[in-house]
Amino acid sequence: MLFVLMCLCLHATGLHAFSASSPAKTVMVKEGSGADMKCDYSADFGASPRVEWKFKDLKGSQSFIFFDGQITAQYQGRFTQYAGGLRVEKTTRKDTGDYTCEVSGNGGYADVTIKLTVIVPPSVPVSRIPTSVTTGRNVLLTCFDKDGSPPSTYRWYKDGTPLPEDPSKFPAFKNMTYKMNAQNGNLEFPSVAKTDSGKYFCEASNDQGPIQRGETVFMEVKDVNTGGIIAGVIVALLAIALLCFGLWYANKKGYLPSKFFLLLSVCLCKI
Repeated sequence: MLFVLMCLCLHATGLHAFSASSPAKTVMVKEGSGADMKCDYSADFGASPRVEWKFKDLKGSQSFIFFDGQITAQYQGRFTQYAGGLRVEKTTRKDTGDYTCEVSGNGGYADVTIKLTVIVPPSVPVSRIPTSVTTGRNVLLTCFDKDGSPPSTYRWYKDGTPLPEDPSKFPAFKNMTYKMNAQNGNLEFPSVAKTDSGKYFCEASNDQGPIQRGETVFMEVKDVNTGGIIAGVIVALLAIALLCFGLWYANKKGYLPSKFFLLLSVCLCKI
């Protein structure tokens, strides 16, 4: 009960024991420049608190930068810890992520996380666009910029006209049934139609440099070749008929053992 009352008093007076903070929890710098991340903490930890730094990249992988007063091998040469912060020399795009300052001492603990974004303009996106598809098929067009930081967003064009994310809201596109994801660059046609034929390209942008355009590719949507399928089936049936006739003739002339012919006939009948 006494502990609860103490916490209430601290909250009411605005005092927070064992606290850690940063004047800027979001830091953005251009690739190749230095970056500083501040870590302030209260005096409750004592004169020599233990300060450690963790890093979590965009893929979710986490590692220590400084642990028990020592820098880990993979960060040597570019990272420096000083009183009240962490500095990164000559940042690269791989340095983008969350940096957590953990402070402990006198039986207390606190942490603060700073998000660092290393700015990289978008590069020419790599797109995958099929050149020929058949009606009714599920067709996926992809677009990806491997360099942009913050991650690029994407826009698709057909015949030079930008495609809206939701075609149902625009009369000119109401007959199109595609699904576009501006975050991952996918353009999907659940059931592609002949009206979807056209020249497609995508653009990548992140507001940190010029918009980059991918290669233009003509996608042709064709009807299913019913006549070709029927012709193929007829040819296959004729081939089977000729095979059966040949086996029958060989058996009649005594070229095949009777048991072999019987077994083969049973297999063909099952097929």
